[in-house]
Amino acid sequence: MTYRSVFRADLFAGQTIVVTGGGSGIGRCTAHELASLGAHVVITGRKADKLAATAQEIVEDGGSVSTASFDIRDEEAVKTAVAQILAERGRIDGLVNNAGGQYPMPLAMISKKGWEAVVANNLTGGFLVAREAYTQWMRANGGSIVNMIADMWGGMPGMGHSGAARAGMLNFTETAAVEWASSGVRVNAVAPGYVASSGMDHYDPAFAKEVIPKLRELAPLKRMAEEAEVSSAIVYLLSEGAAFITGDCIKIDGGSSLGTKAFPLLSHEKSKPYQGFHRAVRPEAVK
Repeated sequence: MTYRSVFRADLFAGQTIVVTGGGSGIGRCTAHELASLGAHVVITGRKADKLAATAQEIVEDGGSVSTASFDIRDEEAVKTAVAQILAERGRIDGLVNNAGGQYPMPLAMISKKGWEAVVANNLTGGFLVAREAYTQWMRANGGSIVNMIADMWGGMPGMGHSGAARAGMLNFTETAAVEWASSGVRVNAVAPGYVASSGMDHYDPAFAKEVIPKLRELAPLKRMAEEAEVSSAIVYLLSEGAAFITGDCIKIDGGSSLGTKAFPLLSHEKSKPYQGFHRAVRPEAVK
């Protein structure tokens, strides 16, 4: 079985696309889809074993992939990694700024260290990778960047550090879209809501047991997103079909950022998920 993408099989033939955080979750799924569409995918992350496992899957499926292990929060490591990718591949046509992470915590209990760690993961690191991809290649050759944010409209109670960082990444996306447009570089973002992704298994077990099962009820579509539903939006924004889209953000939240408590949501099972990823693994938290 191979990836069941809605896009044509040679969409990214001859292109090199970097996916940060590509060893697990949405990044892993996106790397698989891009490889199935002809791209050579460079998956990056801090854990070489995760990258190797995902790379092996892609090779088994007939795709082209390489790995680069580094910390996006380390400026010199980012500079070196991007230079090495260019030395090996000769180009970077697209960047998926997917790497990030957070943990549940009320604002009053977040330490300065914890705040800075989450902001570094979800904002500063993405900026560094995008800046280096731009200055080392895209400024002279064009390209497309898709940044991962989150459904943070209306605040992110319980994860205020992540909400602040994601809001910053949205503004970075809009700013870069303007500043880099004359170089032929498009910069967009995707904002997933609640996704049935492996990242959920890293949350505190008590939180996962109490909160996660309730999340599907918060969206008008009455379910959580699949990883493939996020990947397909990323792929579209990277593609030539989105050539006139820049500085924008696609919400992938099942409508959870909409509505009002004055209009209660009706229960239903009419929204059928798109099961495009043949190697998807359901997180324990939603089984």
